[in-house]
Amino acid sequence: MFIEPHLKGERRGWIEVICGSMFSGKTEELIRRLKRARIANLKVEIFKPAVDTRYDVQNIVSHDETAILSSPVSNSLNILLLSEDVDVVGIDEAQFFDEHIVEVCEKLAQKGIRVIVAGLDMDFRGKPFGPMPELLAIADYITKVHAICMQCGNIASYSFRKVQNENQVLLGEKNEYEPRCRNCFLKES
Repeated sequence: MFIEPHLKGERRGWIEVICGSMFSGKTEELIRRLKRARIANLKVEIFKPAVDTRYDVQNIVSHDETAILSSPVSNSLNILLLSEDVDVVGIDEAQFFDEHIVEVCEKLAQKGIRVIVAGLDMDFRGKPFGPMPELLAIADYITKVHAICMQCGNIASYSFRKVQNENQVLLGEKNEYEPRCRNCFLKES
């Protein structure tokens, strides 16, 4: 996976970003990496935005119902306070955090912590979402995962909103969103 060499016993931190559309497996990949870190006996802390209560108030839960315990936080700066003496920090739904999440990830990595962040890279309009562009810019490793277009079966990178609501943030699942490829997304947008 991602192994950073240690020079002269010095612990090196880095930032990994997992991005893609809804239903692409971002959270599932985040959970997989965090479980592997625990298997390696690394101390792991996991965070999600307090606003995301779709599947569970406290757990991070993927659409296929894989779950892992996390700490919901309402402000990204709280992550710094809750991440003392850890090896790995996992952050889900980064697009919902405030602009300080970028600074938080940088500080954690500078302290020698492996930071794994998952989030939507684009909103329902196909525009960059929240702090994700900045997180992608500072990431040491980027994994873009894809869903399958519900219209044609091609690779999907877009989250198409099926309901009428112009708010950028609308927590939802399969009733509100479906993955679309570029062509199918642009046909109805």
